[in-house]
Parts: sequence; C-alpha cells; structure tokens
Amino acid sequence: MADERKPGLFEKGGKLYWLHSSIDAFDTFLRVPGTVTAKGAHVRDGIDLKRVMIMVVLALVPAALFGMYNVGLQTATLYGLEWGFWQMFFYGLLRMLPLFVVAYAVGLAIEFATAQIRGEEVNEGYLVTGFLIPLIVPVDVPLWMLALAVAFSVIFVKEVFGGTGMNIWNPALVARAFLFFSYPSSMSGSSVWVSKTWAGLDGVDAISAATPLAIAHDGGFDAATGAVGQYSFMDMFWGFIPGSTGETSVVAILIGALILVWTGVASWKIMVSSIAGGLLIGWLGQLGGATELPCYYQLVIGGFLFGSVFMATDPVTAAQTETGKWIYGFLVGALAVVVRLWNPGYMEGMMLAILLMNTMAPLIDHCVVSAHTGRRAKMKA
Repeated sequence: MADERKPGLFEKGGKLYWLHSSIDAFDTFLRVPGTVTAKGAHVRDGIDLKRVMIMVVLALVPAALFGMYNVGLQTATLYGLEWGFWQMFFYGLLRMLPLFVVAYAVGLAIEFATAQIRGEEVNEGYLVTGFLIPLIVPVDVPLWMLALAVAFSVIFVKEVFGGTGMNIWNPALVARAFLFFSYPSSMSGSSVWVSKTWAGLDGVDAISAATPLAIAHDGGFDAATGAVGQYSFMDMFWGFIPGSTGETSVVAILIGALILVWTGVASWKIMVSSIAGGLLIGWLGQLGGATELPCYYQLVIGGFLFGSVFMATDPVTAAQTETGKWIYGFLVGALAVVVRLWNPGYMEGMMLAILLMNTMAPLIDHCVVSAHTGRRAKMKA
C-alpha cells in the first residue's frame, strides 16, 4: 500500500501551517489560484474582491499623481523657488512616500496578525484603505500620529466587527476623524503646512497656506472676479490650490469617477445624488444669505467631490438598495454643505456627513425595503 503524501510545509499538518494565512495572501496576490467551480449553482465571474480593490486603487492614481505634483507646486510657489515640473513632482513623491509606507505597514501588519489568529484568509480590502488615508490627511502629519490613527481604525472599525465587509464605518475616514479629534492642532482643516526643511531652505521649519475653503469661510470670495482669495475658479477646478493631497483636482477625481462607473465598482447614483444634495443646500444657503459663494463652488473647494466619488460610494458602508442609494447620497451631500455653511467651528463637513450617513445607511435600507413590501402587500390585498 503506497504511503500517503506528506503535507507541505505550509499545509495543514505541516510545521509552518500557522503561517498559512500569510503565505496564502502573498500567493493569491501574485497569481490566480488554480481552484475552479466543478458543480452546483455558483456565480462564475472573473471579478473577485482583489480585482475590485485594484480597480479602486487605479481610479485613485490620477488624484494621487496630481497631488504629488501639487505638493511640490505649492512649496515652490510659497518660497519663490524656480523648480521645473519633475522637481516639483519628485519633491511631492518623496513627501508622500513615508505616509504610504506607514499606512500600509501598520495596517497590513494588523490585518495579517488577525488573519493568523483567526486562521482565516487575508482580505484585500485594506489595499484601498491604505491608499486612501495618505490622500486625505495633511502631508506633514507626524508619522507616529498616522500610525496610531491607522491602528485605531483597523482594529476598532474593521477587525472588531469581523474584518472586510463587516465594518459599519469607512475605515479611512475614521482614521482621519481620529486625527482630527485627538490632535486638532495638526488637523485644523483650515490650512496646509509646507516643510521648509524638505525644500532645502534655512529658517523656520514650516509655513502654512490657507485653503480656498478657509478663505471662502472667512468671506474671501470676490463676486466680481469669481476668485476665492488669490485663486480663480479654474485654479480650483484644475487643482492648483493648497489642500489634502488627493482632494484638490476636480479633473483627476472625475477621471477616477469615470473608471469606477465604467467598471461598475461604484454607484453613480450615490455620486450624482450627493452632488445634487450639495448643490441644493449651497443654493439655498446663497439665497438665504448664509454665503455669497455660488453653489457650484462647493464642488471645487475642500474634499466634497473626493468624498462623493471615493468615500461615500464604499459598497460596504453605503446603502445597498437602489432607492436607498439616492437617499443616502443626497443626504451626504446636503449635510456636508450644511456643516460648511452653519458650523463656525469646522468648515469641512464631508467627513462628518459620510460617517453619520454610514451609521444611518442600514436604517435607510430598512425603510426602503419595508415601504416596498408594504406596497406589494396592499397590491395583493
């Protein structure tokens, strides 16, 4: 009788089986597994979680690349440096690289550790979260603060609830909220700091540049020229303004939105309804005298459009029903502008609006389903 095959090193019964989850994660990330469906009723589709996450990362790349260039541009502008395009881009790249390294190193370490403890596969959901976090925090945020925020978000927002697909709130936004409430001096949201040391200059360590959102909030809109402070509407549209790295360029964000909608990864209904909600409240605020800023300016200042495209559309934390997506998106955009216009203490409302609606999304879906089943029951009666 032939001897049974001995288990592999990382297979069940092998000496290093306790590392199975980590080895499997690297193996499936680099190649497609050879397992196939043999029988039964299953969805046969080439799109899995890993490919969905990669699509979102690809959609974020235009905003990230432009943001890196813009970091260098703002530094050169503030200090009067005669830098060329590539000098500005590589300066921004070097400034952003540590943020990406810390976000991925801390987050993935926790993901791998929890997967090993549970004996489960490592989910690919953090691929997007780790890419998002550096794009929505100040470029000069201390790395130890970022590490704490990432650890808090992954542990208490994802793993406590069961991992990817089980979380209630968007982990990237919770990381930003952690920084905002724990270290408000570093996350004021009204100005962006540029390090003089990184620019190779002597003198003070940093200088701050007010964002157009802060300027508009303080009454810096010029109705005659359409400019917000020294920034024209086209400056804000293209993204040549101070702000968090991924949030400044409307053009880059719209390219990402087209990728998400074309691939079917994100809901265009949430994007459109969020923009509609923001425009409506912005228009009402303008009519009521709360602001002189035209409603469409709400889309090109701050993180409104970035949040509508990449954060509010998170399929895990957003509403799931088709009608619910319209309601959810509209309320996200409306609440964001309400905070901007009527909250003097905090001028960027997108983060709080999305987190609040993440909490309300299950209730929205419940109400939509209940209304639908109620109508069907009346029709049958």
